Amino acid sequence: MTAAPPLTRRKVLALALPIMAANIATPLVGLVDIAVIGRTGTTAEIAAVALGALIFNFLFWAFGFLRMGMTGLTAQADGRGDEAEVRASLWRGIITGLAIGCVLLAAQWPLRELAFTLFSAESGVEAAGRAYFDARIWSAPAALAGFALYGWLIGLGRTGMALALQAALNLINAGLSILFVAGFGWGVAGVAWASTLALWLHLLPGIAIVAWILRSRIAASVPLALILAPAAIRRLLGVNRDIFLRTLALLAGFAWFNEASLREGTEVMAGNAVLLQFISIIAYFLDAFAHVTETVTGKAAGKGDWKGLKRALRLTTEQAAGFAVLASLMLLLAGETLIGLITTDPATRAAAMAYLPFCALVPLMGFASWQLDGLMIGTTRGPLMRNAMIAALLIYLALDFALRPAFGGTGLWLAFLGYYLARAGTLSLGLSGLKRDIIAQASTPTASARDV
Repeated sequence: MTAAPPLTRRKVLALALPIMAANIATPLVGLVDIAVIGRTGTTAEIAAVALGALIFNFLFWAFGFLRMGMTGLTAQADGRGDEAEVRASLWRGIITGLAIGCVLLAAQWPLRELAFTLFSAESGVEAAGRAYFDARIWSAPAALAGFALYGWLIGLGRTGMALALQAALNLINAGLSILFVAGFGWGVAGVAWASTLALWLHLLPGIAIVAWILRSRIAASVPLALILAPAAIRRLLGVNRDIFLRTLALLAGFAWFNEASLREGTEVMAGNAVLLQFISIIAYFLDAFAHVTETVTGKAAGKGDWKGLKRALRLTTEQAAGFAVLASLMLLLAGETLIGLITTDPATRAAAMAYLPFCALVPLMGFASWQLDGLMIGTTRGPLMRNAMIAALLIYLALDFALRPAFGGTGLWLAFLGYYLARAGTLSLGLSGLKRDIIAQASTPTASARDV
């Protein structure tokens, strides 16, 4: 097997740019949804779309391990040259995603009632939010199977293919959203149905991409016994269990931020919904470097190459930091214009402008946490990620309880910024243990899933 060339800054950027474009396209759909409602609807409808999107971000990304776990496991299998396991991991992930999605469909009534019990929405916001939920829940199997597919593509370093698939999804989604809302007048429900149909339709080009990639790789037999191998499933579930709990803690933090925004008033909720769209775009933008980190550190971990892992982390983090500075400057300089493009509602504009400076600090304070997430996903450090995120959530809640009663909306944002710092700080505590394990792995034979 020919040794891969050493990682360079140009290679990092070449891997990151397609992911960046694909990632940015994801929240742009949410931005289109907010913009369509913001220019045709009321403050309550803007808040309802934000609330509905929050619920499904929480619900679906609770199973985000299907993307993150797939990336780490696939990258490690590819790094050690186990082609059969590379293929088997894809089918395991897709089967798991479809199965979980069907369970969510079957449980939609209690999930909906629980979701709207947890948030303190006004009656108009809740009614529109329920219409959003009833349409969007039907996308669950497609969304979760898509997570596994994206994770597999990123784990193989096929970032251009991930971009093509994401572009297809978002073009379909944005077009349907405009058609259903501005054209047919379906309102909040139209936004949700657009997302649902787009998620199902985009799996068709996904199938074509997988077939093309598999034809281009070395042929390998993948019997059903390998896909369903108990050791492989235990590892998948073990990694995914910890990332699942980590993701729940992460989403709980964002849910708390939105709940706290609601408690400050519908105008604050609507204004913060606009700012969270900016944060989503920037997070996905910078997450491109975290995704590259997952791939390159996962391959290094599969080989037991600590020196290569350190170099990969340094090169990706240097570029992430530079892009974080640019993103913060862009928000400070262009934020008012962007807010005006999204909504014409005066109350929403005023609330968003009041907290824009805090929003602009998020990239600077958040990029380290995203990079460390990428490292821990690539090296499948599930227990560390779980414990670090739970600790960071507790720190965030303590900050919110201390600051928001005294400073209102300003305290809400100060605590939220502290959340990002806490995430990076708690993850960094695991670096020494990671070094010890990677060096130890280099001195022992690496078993594939079939041999464990």
